[in-house]
Amino acid sequence: MARNKAPCFSPPPPPKPYSGDFLFECRRCGEFITASRSESLLVCSACRFAQKVVSSPPPEEINEVVEQEEDCGAVEGETFTDYRPPKLSIGPPHPDPVVETASLASVQPPEPTYDLQIRDDLERSKALSCLQIETLVYASQKHLQHLPDGTRAGFFLGDGAGVGKGRTMAGLIMENWQQGRKKALWISVGSDLKFDARRDLDDVGAPYIKVHPLNKLPYSKLNSKAVGVQEGVIFLTYSTLVASSKNGNSRLNQLIRWCGQGYDGLIVFDECHKAKNLAPEAGGKPTLTGKAVLNIQACLPEARVVYCSATGASELRNMAYMTRLGLWGKRTSFVDFHDFQGSLEKGGVGALELVAMDLKARGMYLCRTLSYKGAEFDVVEVPLEDDMMDMYNRAAEFWADLRVKLMSEVTLYNDKPESDRIWRTYWASHQRFFKHMCVSAKVPALVKLCLQALSEDKCIVIGLQSTGEARTEEAVAKYVSDELADFISGARELLQKFVEQNFPMIPKPVSLSDENGVKELRQKKRSAATGVSYKGRARKAAKLQAEIDAATEICSVNAAESESEFTESDDEFQIWEMCNSETKREELLQCSCCKQIKHPACFVPPEEGAVSADWTCVPCNKYLRDVDWYNKAAERMSQILRDVHSLDLPNNPLDEIIYKLGGPDKVAEITGRHRRVIKASDGNVKYEPRNRKGVPMEMVNMNEKQSFMDGSKLIAIISEAASAGVSLQADRRASNQRRRVHVTLELPWGADRAIQQFGRTHRSNQTSAPEYRLLFSNLGGERRFASTVAKRLESLGALTQGDRRAGPSLSAYNYDSVYGKRALENFYHKIVKQSSLPVAPLGCSLQKPERIQDLVVKGKAALESVGIVKDNTYVGHEDRDIHDVRRFLNRLLGIQPEMQNSLFELYLSEIDLLVEQARVEGHFDSGIANMKANTIRIKGQPKKVHIDHLSKASTVLFTLTLDRGFTWEAALTLLTEKRKDKSPASSIGFYKTKRESLGRRNCLLAFEGSSRKYRIFRPAIGEAVREMPLAELEAKYEKFSSLEDAHACWDDEYMLSFKQCLHGPRCKHGDYCTIGRRLQEVNVLSGLILPVWATVQKILAKQNREIDRRLRIVRVETTTDSRRIVGLLIPSAVVNSLLEELPFQDIDE
Repeated sequence: MARNKAPCFSPPPPPKPYSGDFLFECRRCGEFITASRSESLLVCSACRFAQKVVSSPPPEEINEVVEQEEDCGAVEGETFTDYRPPKLSIGPPHPDPVVETASLASVQPPEPTYDLQIRDDLERSKALSCLQIETLVYASQKHLQHLPDGTRAGFFLGDGAGVGKGRTMAGLIMENWQQGRKKALWISVGSDLKFDARRDLDDVGAPYIKVHPLNKLPYSKLNSKAVGVQEGVIFLTYSTLVASSKNGNSRLNQLIRWCGQGYDGLIVFDECHKAKNLAPEAGGKPTLTGKAVLNIQACLPEARVVYCSATGASELRNMAYMTRLGLWGKRTSFVDFHDFQGSLEKGGVGALELVAMDLKARGMYLCRTLSYKGAEFDVVEVPLEDDMMDMYNRAAEFWADLRVKLMSEVTLYNDKPESDRIWRTYWASHQRFFKHMCVSAKVPALVKLCLQALSEDKCIVIGLQSTGEARTEEAVAKYVSDELADFISGARELLQKFVEQNFPMIPKPVSLSDENGVKELRQKKRSAATGVSYKGRARKAAKLQAEIDAATEICSVNAAESESEFTESDDEFQIWEMCNSETKREELLQCSCCKQIKHPACFVPPEEGAVSADWTCVPCNKYLRDVDWYNKAAERMSQILRDVHSLDLPNNPLDEIIYKLGGPDKVAEITGRHRRVIKASDGNVKYEPRNRKGVPMEMVNMNEKQSFMDGSKLIAIISEAASAGVSLQADRRASNQRRRVHVTLELPWGADRAIQQFGRTHRSNQTSAPEYRLLFSNLGGERRFASTVAKRLESLGALTQGDRRAGPSLSAYNYDSVYGKRALENFYHKIVKQSSLPVAPLGCSLQKPERIQDLVVKGKAALESVGIVKDNTYVGHEDRDIHDVRRFLNRLLGIQPEMQNSLFELYLSEIDLLVEQARVEGHFDSGIANMKANTIRIKGQPKKVHIDHLSKASTVLFTLTLDRGFTWEAALTLLTEKRKDKSPASSIGFYKTKRESLGRRNCLLAFEGSSRKYRIFRPAIGEAVREMPLAELEAKYEKFSSLEDAHACWDDEYMLSFKQCLHGPRCKHGDYCTIGRRLQEVNVLSGLILPVWATVQKILAKQNREIDRRLRIVRVETTTDSRRIVGLLIPSAVVNSLLEELPFQDIDE
């Protein structure tokens, strides 16, 4: 029986004239303001922020809104899932919760077929957990296979820090030992880790396997009688791997000889990220470590290789040394590594995420991480204190002034190669200096944070990268005694060293009293025979003088020697007949400087006329000019050095922190330095070794670590030198079980190093997860250091954990992106040309445009002071310079803080505009997106389009049907629930468009979401990804007057959208268009993607529609059986072409 419905459609009202005004959202506070299209700049009435107006299309255009909502991507689901080996049940559970990313969890590894030789031993001892035993099985299984190029297949273990990779490697060595392979190479990052290797072998029950540290062995034959290493584990560092003796014998060749031809034992590349720069960025050179790792694999093709690191590849280019994974080369989609790298980088972040999934599907990769449940991450912005602000301003002024002075000196010096070297050193010192200032600026806040944590019964781990030991040693060497007045200022020492070693000066002129020069002059004069004509003598003298000048010989004598030698050897000096008479002798000239005596005719040209009493010869003239130039330059350099000493600069942060937190008795220092400056309670400052009596230097870090774990010291400071392999977590076996507060005072330069440092305090068998505090100053330029790491962290998640969102992220600080580079070009252009800005600078308003102009002019001058802008253009306007975000943010640090932050805000506004534009146009790369729907079912039989011949893993094409509709009953229930705590006057409820589209109104349900925006639900597509501001909602939609009207309109749209897209039955794309359609059919290519990557890329490139040419990675979970499918979204228009290119077979469910 049909029910009566209120009419949903009404006669179209007469069109309203478009007023030209529109709503504009403030980029700072999010408020909406009414703007006129004639306005170019607008001031927000709420926060008084002035900004450039970007007009939008007429607000009534509903089709465009829905298209944008659908093209923004999908909401992100749960990142991690609890992990347990899916196909093995050997061994006890892991002692701590372990998780895997949702992307990797959607991929199943191959069936395990390898039977462990040590299985009974492991089940009896319970030394390894189930997930560690899983690694042993799959690594040993993969090592039985060979790649198409004939080399043995390798295995990549990407477990996060603290999961227990070291013990896993020990178990793998034990398994190979029991199989008869009694030689192994274990390569790691630090020699101290040999103790950990020994401990891990003992823990798994293999005390009989000896560990031989290679750095303690000679370069001779290892298995000789003298050395006696016949079997066992050779433990070495990457530094040792590239080492050579004075005789030219290399450790690499020594290891290859020891392994022997046909070696099929283990090579463990522990912390393999040390070899990452085999394929450097443009202009760089491969590292020796990268080449050595590549060479040893090539020389031992049968070796069982294991790559082991939580951060094995922070970028795609850093995988170049992983040749045993079979990702490129023979019988793959990629000719070589460069082809592999170039093809996948075109696919964006989502394409990178497929690499880890592909490796896991082929049984050569596992990556689990400790759950971060309970861990806290907080980015703490530290404002500069007043005295530090003054110090920073003066330092920035000094560096700008120093640059001007150097430019003048370099011009006088006129030596192009030397000039280039000076400027390279200048900018490198400039960067290190202000990085030091940034770290020092955070010391007071760090001390307060530490004292607060101690009062809460917590302990602290402070992470930094540099210790300043080199600067300290240079400064201490200047003192006669060991007594120092105060701590050393690393910034001052760095600046002083730069000036002393790089100020442009000629070599100090050598005195003209050189004895060898006098003897040579006499010898040449004796060779001139008497009886020669005057013209001949003049020619000979000119030739002799030219020879002397050309060879830059010293041809003078000092006054005392000249007089005595002239008297004693008068006959020798009379080499010309014309000088034999007394009359001619009276005409001789004596140089007032060197006292050399010559006849006027002997000079070229001859000296004519009267000469002054202070007459000097030509060589002396040059000498005196050089002396004058040198003395003046030396005075200018001395004045600069005096200015350096007058600057108020901060002390070495590490020494300052230790002193303010109680000294060495309270703080455990786990760094690479050997000596340090300490201040006693009486104020005396001493420079002393770090090791105490009875503790050798090589054990000092181990001793300090034990002091921290025992609780005798509650603060630990770790540097990069100690960031790998050290466990400082709240271990259940340790006396100190206080919760750790891990503070990063100085963020590492790379994400791999950051992850390593984070992993020092978050490890297995801990009583509590740590609190992480990342300290940044409020300087815009310091974010450059965060930017570099953030870029690595985002791609690191994709490569080492299969999901770009895995692990701690600093994506908000990632400016070195495609949008950051384009924004930098726009920023340069607007500052240099002084054109309109996207937003008004901080502290400016439209009411005072002259202030905006003044700030732009000053900003341009500031950029000139750091060498970015010159003569109304940017220095180095090649493409790489215009888009060099690192250089820009490096140089930005040298600008005074107020201007630095204003320029940085302008740069950020350019990024925001570009990102928003990319989102609107559907070009923004959001990585893997979750496709959501009420019901998701697999349609028909999946098609297998590729099978890997080694692992038997396959590539499968799934066709799925998605019903995205949101029923009236569901919408009404949701509205009733949301209205419980809201007043009747609330804006939540059902809305309809103010204008018709295709003869009908569209409706939606809106209720409050986040940040003063509203969540939107539509009948056809359910919840929209994009939240809508209230002002936009009220401008484009109006509330239904009754629930009956809303019900009727909702049901009509729900039914009509079942198989019809938003554009109506006459859509030019026909059935291929799914925008606004409730029932959607999608195709996902899942499983192994890399083997068919080139084919898919070629087919998509031929499509006409831009949306069909894009590579999009999606994640789908069926509602019928909760099956997770992750892969490439294949447009329906290209499915037939794909199946024609790839032979397929239907899969029986």
